[in-house]
Amino acid sequence: MSTPTPPGLDLDRLRAHLGTGPLTAALISGGKSNLTYRLTDGNHRWVLRRPPLGHVLATAHDMAREHRVIAALATTPVPVPRVHLLCEDTEVIGAPFYLMDEVDGTVYRTAEDAAGLGPERARALSFRLIDVLADLHAVDPAAAGLAEFGRPDGYLERQVSRWHRQFEASRSRDIPGMEELQQRLRKGVPAPQRAAVVHGDYRLDNTIAADDDTIAAVLDWEMATLGDPLADVGLMKVYWDIAGNMPGNPVAGAVSPALGFPAMDELVERYAATTGLDLTPLPWYTAFAQYKLAIIAEGIHYRFTQGKTVGDGFAHLGAMVPPLVSLALDTLNGQAAG
Repeated sequence: MSTPTPPGLDLDRLRAHLGTGPLTAALISGGKSNLTYRLTDGNHRWVLRRPPLGHVLATAHDMAREHRVIAALATTPVPVPRVHLLCEDTEVIGAPFYLMDEVDGTVYRTAEDAAGLGPERARALSFRLIDVLADLHAVDPAAAGLAEFGRPDGYLERQVSRWHRQFEASRSRDIPGMEELQQRLRKGVPAPQRAAVVHGDYRLDNTIAADDDTIAAVLDWEMATLGDPLADVGLMKVYWDIAGNMPGNPVAGAVSPALGFPAMDELVERYAATTGLDLTPLPWYTAFAQYKLAIIAEGIHYRFTQGKTVGDGFAHLGAMVPPLVSLALDTLNGQAAG
């Protein structure tokens, strides 16, 4: 009798490939892009990552890149899971995948998840989160074996153009202000201060917190590259201060002043003191992050309308897009006024 198979996996083929006993798997909720599964043979616990079903944008969802950066960071202060294998043979489960250890701890996705922390623990966790980001941006890419992981020169210009292309590839409706935003971002690109390993989607619910409120692991490295570290800070600020109030927003729900989490301005000050970077141009990076998040949401909305998503929480995601574009324009307007 065949083992019951969740969407996106073939457990019988996977068992044969791994050489284990019978496997059971469950889709881990929370991910809206790459699919993530908890996997066990009864003796070992792993996490498996594979690309989403259906519509996949070129250059996105690269399992080899995720595997490479996690493996490289294993010898640095940045906490990451131990990776076991990368399989690029699509005959096994229908797509490339990699396997890593399951890390014990808590993922704080919702206000309910974080309700028991209390203000003191919420503050401590927040400062440890920003310190891990500073640790990541202090990693020497060459020393970690990531010198060829990206092209930091021209990173921001390429990012603006790339995300515009991503939007065009998933365009299914008109978004007011999108063209103006893209043009203004392109014209206002700041000069980078440092090249670093950039996570690309750094936020609280892309980490696992240990019982002592340290960060046990940073997850979801699918957008990692070499580039401008302030891109990570700008995106974290969007999730921390703004995105939690967006209609249809599926992330950042755990972060709330009512639960004792500090304002992002405090974390920015700590990051600046630790890294020595000038955070004056942060509004541009924040507007770019709002632009990027809008395009990610639009891509997922496109897959949802085509019936190509797995799991819950997609129906209202498209409602985030117009307000994010409007907020990004407001952010740029505020920078110009300042």
